[in-house]
Amino acid sequence: MDNAGYTTLNRQAGLMAEMRSVANNIANISTTGFRKEGVIFAEHLADLEGEEPSLSMATAEGRIINLSQGTLVQTGGSFDLAIEGDGFFMIQTPKGDQLTRAGAFTPSPEGELVTADGMRLLDAGGAPVFVPTDAGPIAIAQDGTVSVSGNPVAQIGLFVPSDPSGLVHDGGTRFTSVVGVEPLENGHIFQGFLENSNVNPVSEIARMIEVQRAYEMGQGFLDTEDQRIRSVIQTLGRT
Repeated sequence: MDNAGYTTLNRQAGLMAEMRSVANNIANISTTGFRKEGVIFAEHLADLEGEEPSLSMATAEGRIINLSQGTLVQTGGSFDLAIEGDGFFMIQTPKGDQLTRAGAFTPSPEGELVTADGMRLLDAGGAPVFVPTDAGPIAIAQDGTVSVSGNPVAQIGLFVPSDPSGLVHDGGTRFTSVVGVEPLENGHIFQGFLENSNVNPVSEIARMIEVQRAYEMGQGFLDTEDQRIRSVIQTLGRT
């Protein structure tokens, strides 16, 4: 295969990775706290021998997470929490402490606030948040202070990655910060609200169409090149 074929194949692989990313974004349009992702492309240049021009190849080097704010929707649930602005909730998982913007929590039988799959919500000090649900009405202030019948009992922690580029999507709405996290000062938590996905369905569908057309053009080029090479081989075989 010549340079043009290798370059196109490399491009096709990157477009396929972007198509998977866009499809995942569209699939999670209605997922609470979801953050859309995009693919980062890098261009590699190489000098060719003689008078040949340089060779340029683009590869999909990784993904970037869009941290823009999603819309807040009022639910009225006492343990439905939404973050306005920067910050993530910290939850305790079998893979270690992870970050999330999905704030639909419920009290466990032991009185700890947990996610739908039983992962504990952590406070500002990294300990599970315990709420005595049978002690009276529960209020959660914007700074994360949890009060029962007017008495503070815990403070929900908000955290940010030390470097946003070090945030790795671990599936669903969970993220791992490979560079560590820092507590967020002056964060804003709203009780009785949830944050929608920040995926714009119109722009994502438009992007999917663009990627699909680009992939089809590349595939057409590869088919043409394959036919050309077959024709050359057949011609040489007759001589």
